[in-house]
Amino acid sequence: MLLDTHNPYKPAVLDWPVLADDARDRLTGLPIWNIAVQTEGKAKIRAQSYADLMTDPLLREAITLDGFEEGRHKEVLSKLVSAYGITLDPEPEYRRPKHPEWAWMTLGFSECIDSFFAFGLFAVAKQSEFFPPELVETFEPVIQEEARHILFFVNWAAWHYRNLRWWQKPWWWLRIVAVWVRLVRERIGIARGIGSDKNEQKHDNNFTVTGSKAIANVDLPIASLIDICLAENDRRMAGYDARLLRPMTIPRLVRFARLFMRAPRTAATAAA
Repeated sequence: MLLDTHNPYKPAVLDWPVLADDARDRLTGLPIWNIAVQTEGKAKIRAQSYADLMTDPLLREAITLDGFEEGRHKEVLSKLVSAYGITLDPEPEYRRPKHPEWAWMTLGFSECIDSFFAFGLFAVAKQSEFFPPELVETFEPVIQEEARHILFFVNWAAWHYRNLRWWQKPWWWLRIVAVWVRLVRERIGIARGIGSDKNEQKHDNNFTVTGSKAIANVDLPIASLIDICLAENDRRMAGYDARLLRPMTIPRLVRFARLFMRAPRTAATAAA
């Protein structure tokens, strides 16, 4: 699936539209660009490091492509910030991880969380016309590639587990628990502003929490944002082979939480 659905676009030839002053100010004012570029840089080296361990040529090719596309996302973002005069902080050195499989697992499960909310925020930006339609269309391939990546990852995880020997499977589950504990703690720390150094812009990492307010003209209720994320997640996964597993952990958790939230108020209800 990953190899067959690869989009061969080249960041160097993407046509970045000329923006009106107000649209340009909104874009350059988003507090996401440093963390976005650095996240893709880390993702590329993590995926490639794990691919280098693969002995199966087809799997090695697929994970190498995953890493290539992560690096291409970084290049797209770099072209965008250059096109619109956005200044970035100096990038850190992207070092190969000491434990490639652990880094690959952390990358995959982290993207399952972040992509789910990114799908919704991208839709909010489109519906609210925060971004001009031309810019949305230019950036669309990057968002859809993230959907492909998490779809590939959850199927890799299921395949990998099935091929483990019986005595290796308990260790696998312990590692998954450890990854999720780490990711949850990271996000709690981000939300509280814990663990950031004095030079870090805390709002960068917290963009998913406050992003709907940043990219919409209205204060979007969390229930409405959840509904949009769920709908967008289903839409972006719908076009792939039905035999493939879908990322389900975050959608299930979010659907459960949604049961305890009130239905969003409509305009008519608010007026009444």
